[in-house]
Amino acid sequence: MPSFNGLKAFECAARHMSFTKAAEELNVTQTAISHQIRRLEKELGIKLFIRQKNSLALTTEGHIYFPRICAAFNEFRYSTEILLENCNKSVLTISTLVSFASKWLLPRLASFQQAYPDIDIRVNASTDLADLRWGNIDAAIRYGRGKWAGVHAHWLMGDEIFPVCSPALLNGDRPLNRQEDLLHHTLLQVSGLTGNDWNQWLEAAGLPRTLADGPRLTFDLAMMAIQTAIDGRGICIGRTAYVEDDLRAGRLVRPFALSLPTEHGFYLVTPLETTHTKKIIALRTWLEETIRTRPQP
Repeated sequence: MPSFNGLKAFECAARHMSFTKAAEELNVTQTAISHQIRRLEKELGIKLFIRQKNSLALTTEGHIYFPRICAAFNEFRYSTEILLENCNKSVLTISTLVSFASKWLLPRLASFQQAYPDIDIRVNASTDLADLRWGNIDAAIRYGRGKWAGVHAHWLMGDEIFPVCSPALLNGDRPLNRQEDLLHHTLLQVSGLTGNDWNQWLEAAGLPRTLADGPRLTFDLAMMAIQTAIDGRGICIGRTAYVEDDLRAGRLVRPFALSLPTEHGFYLVTPLETTHTKKIIALRTWLEETIRTRPQP
């Protein structure tokens, strides 16, 4: 077996593609990292890195070796976690979209804490897709078609899109009596998302897409568009999970009955190695029960 320190230095340096960052993570000097990797290369009789003046790259052999060594260290981490979670208070870190966390997950987490008081929840809300390979995130709730490589994706719930607005707009200066009345109102959109949602819904309603070309406000987060709709400043396309609480509370209403099912849905995504750990099973069970029993808007 090659030296463990050399393998760890290699895994860390290849993950960061930097000796400096590897040294910072492992709390050693850059010289120590370089020495450990050179020793590993000597033990293997194979060059793993191409060292250039201002950059670092893996050799062909390094590319072959890295994912296997990375998987081995992940297995060490996961095995230790499984061992310790029976005797220590567990920490469960969940990554999800900012708007989903704000509009659906956070209002419901109190019931998880009541059901599983021995698990501490940490929510990592971001617009970026979390990388589950490095062990910093235990699980993610992702929106898509469930086809992500190297992870286990468990179906949670589907989604529909439909216009929503403040009740005040229904009988305001320009009441919403017909779908064509959308022309007289500001359409609220989310960049890269609900612009297309509006087009899909208008097409399904048999309306010209030019209705979406009138006054509009565009946001980079769905929760901002929803809040603007609650404030009575326009009409946004609602997604079921994002607006169901506001509909039940009367902060939003649906001016038209037409709903359009989407091809995507919400999935609980976990690393393959930890799908059956206690805290992941607890999260999955709670999510399924919460979704099954939630009241309809």
